[in-house]
Amino acid sequence: MVSRLRVACVGLLLALPLVFGLSEEIQELVNMPHTTCVDETGASEEYIEKAKKGEFIDDDKFKCYSMCVMIQMACIDEDGIADVDATIAVIPEEYQKEAAPIIRKCDTQKGSTPCENAWLTHKCYYDQNPEVYFLV
Repeated sequence: MVSRLRVACVGLLLALPLVFGLSEEIQELVNMPHTTCVDETGASEEYIEKAKKGEFIDDDKFKCYSMCVMIQMACIDEDGIADVDATIAVIPEEYQKEAAPIIRKCDTQKGSTPCENAWLTHKCYYDQNPEVYFLV
């Protein structure tokens, strides 16, 4: 189950060309951390939708949503430090060439809290390539 969740990390970080054609099973795996993290953090669905379009609202609940989803996907630790190598490793090989440089360049963006680290890291992923960014 953990490896299946890690595969879903791809949907968190980068929209692969087939992201909108996800199988029902994969879509369900992507939806699980979203639902869990909205419930845990109280993040606004509106802010999540805005981030998908590149507008990262400076809101503590949304910042913690970003971290929660990354934790659920085993892409970041409790201190807000991204696991770059693990994140790259879970991305299918055919997408690693495009994704790995973005993930490595962004690494962990440092903020004043672990949640802000995750939020800033998401912003970095988006800024590096808005065409392939995806947030669950």
